[in-house]
Amino acid sequence: MHDRQWHTRGLRRASWLTALTLVIGSSIANAQEIAPFTASYAADMRNVPLNGEANHSLTANENGTWTLAFDAGMFVARLSEQSTFLLQEDGILPIEYEYKRRGLGRSRTTTQHFDWESGVVTGDHKKERFTLPTEPGLLDKTTYQLALQRDLMAGKTDLRYRVVDGDDIEEYQFRVVGEERVTTRVGQFDAVEVERVREPDADRETTIWFAKDWQYLLVRLNQIETDGQHYQIVLKEATLDGEPVQGLPPAKKKPTKKAQTAE
Repeated sequence: MHDRQWHTRGLRRASWLTALTLVIGSSIANAQEIAPFTASYAADMRNVPLNGEANHSLTANENGTWTLAFDAGMFVARLSEQSTFLLQEDGILPIEYEYKRRGLGRSRTTTQHFDWESGVVTGDHKKERFTLPTEPGLLDKTTYQLALQRDLMAGKTDLRYRVVDGDDIEEYQFRVVGEERVTTRVGQFDAVEVERVREPDADRETTIWFAKDWQYLLVRLNQIETDGQHYQIVLKEATLDGEPVQGLPPAKKKPTKKAQTAE
């Protein structure tokens, strides 16, 4: 019974790691403001005494392409994700995408190659080869995040993206629901709150907070799974174009009337 409980919890963690890659953000706002970055996050699961971590980075390559890399781990489950892309004036052009998940008997690898000249996306998903047609604006499961942040910078509130997800093309939709000051280990950030739009009867919920003053860097994410389990990641530390990311200091509490009288 004990082993079964731990196995079930492990599967939930693997599910959380997969969901995390769909929403975790980079620090890119638009073609003019693209900058290398690194970010690390503390992760936790409610009612489970185990913590995880996640790391994200953007690197400029010598050939003019960019590499966006992500890895996350909790307990014995771990995943990594990497995209190589070109940034052009009319948008983001994905070239290669790779996803790997390891642990708990649920290992999986997905690869995607975008051949824009031939008009096809080819790759492997769940050990099966696939071919899909390209279309204007088509993105992979990390580069859509760059488009999301660019649109947030532009003030858009209805956010839709065509994404190659596994061996199929799906539409991802988000919406801005408000603004909030988010507290992290490196200070407080004025953030835009965004939620993933799903079917009306969907049990899964995803809410993300992006720092407005730091090229919409992701500073917090909450995920509720279909089984009701809650997950959260919060920014631990980050650099943007080589400079440390630092939030505002917490607001000082006003002294109470009793304390003022005592003085």
